[in-house]
Amino acid sequence: MTRFFDLLESRPPAQREDALMAALPAQVRHAQQAAPAFATLLAGVDAASVSSRNALAQLPVVRKHELAERQKASQPRDAFGGFSALVRGPAMPRIFSSPGPIYEPEGAVKDYWRAGRAMYAAGFRAGDLAHNSFSYHMTPGAFIMESGLHAVGCTVFPAGVGQTEQQLQAIAELRPDGYTGTPSFLRILVEKALESGSDISSIRKGLVGGEAFPPSLRDWFSEHGMAIYQSYATADLGLIAYETEAREGLVLDEGVIVEIVRPGTGDPVPEGEVGEVVVTTLTAGYPLIRFGTGDLSAVLSGPCPTGRTNTRIKGWMGRADQTTKIRGMFVHPGQVADIAKRFPEVLKVRLVVSGEMATDSMTLKVEAHSKPKGLESRISEAIRDVTKLRGDVEVLAPGSLPNDGKVIEDARSYK
Repeated sequence: MTRFFDLLESRPPAQREDALMAALPAQVRHAQQAAPAFATLLAGVDAASVSSRNALAQLPVVRKHELAERQKASQPRDAFGGFSALVRGPAMPRIFSSPGPIYEPEGAVKDYWRAGRAMYAAGFRAGDLAHNSFSYHMTPGAFIMESGLHAVGCTVFPAGVGQTEQQLQAIAELRPDGYTGTPSFLRILVEKALESGSDISSIRKGLVGGEAFPPSLRDWFSEHGMAIYQSYATADLGLIAYETEAREGLVLDEGVIVEIVRPGTGDPVPEGEVGEVVVTTLTAGYPLIRFGTGDLSAVLSGPCPTGRTNTRIKGWMGRADQTTKIRGMFVHPGQVADIAKRFPEVLKVRLVVSGEMATDSMTLKVEAHSKPKGLESRISEAIRDVTKLRGDVEVLAPGSLPNDGKVIEDARSYK
């Protein structure tokens, strides 16, 4: 029994980084040539020069709302808005729909979503039977999990959602080794089994996703004899990161390049600072370059104690889209970042909106390494210039603001 899904997980970090950066120019070129949307978005970009993280950080971030807008504008001619390199037929066995709606293609490649690595880390092995309670209706969650289970040699029972009594009966009679699905539905199954006396003791492990998975719920499952791990995946990108038995953050998948950027911008933040997760995939069929997930996380220092050497992130820490309406005007995180960039003294900013609706006020809290004369007034002018609203300025010492990824904090009373 090997410790890892494959040898990629334990390679030296420098070797991994060299391999990712070597693959990046070809993926950028492929996106430009095979995905019409990127031919436009990356027009004029010399793909060969995008061979470092610094160069990658100069490319635009594509966010989900833009993907949805391009899809809507190109239908019915192109359901994917020019982002897919796949064509219908054997190379595209399925099309999925996520809320929006946003359509996602599935490629015919084995373990297309790269979920096998997460399954292996959660303890699934060849010959196991997995009870898959993700929905098989329209969305790809069930298929992401199923393809990963097949990659490690498991058999799958496609339970889907709902019909709790029938699912409990199937578990009691089929005796599956593990569970995949949302953590909330697994809790429902456990609680119903305790009430009804159903025997679901065969389930000793599981991989969950699609929802937050707090340590309290993880421990609750452990008390009921289940070692449950979490995955971080999206319908657009497939697997991004996965939990290991160390329970210390999530290890990044080997098939993605992940950046943590300041919300509302494409600017990478220092290690440890909370920001938006931006992902570049090395998948040929759906070559997303700098795709903004809208999720907040932060990089953890050091390698995983299990011996996996890839970067770790803290996991899901909230949403990055903090656009807020103030006195009838929308203020975006990108506008706050634009204000900060005008002042070299400024290290970090946070716009705090307080008061009550219709009588609200805003204060830009600014961390600065120096405080030259007139800084507050000049920043106030920039606030009005960028947002068309008046705002107060409070200059703070470095390290004063919370490390939670918030660029705009809505502290108003909604009573």
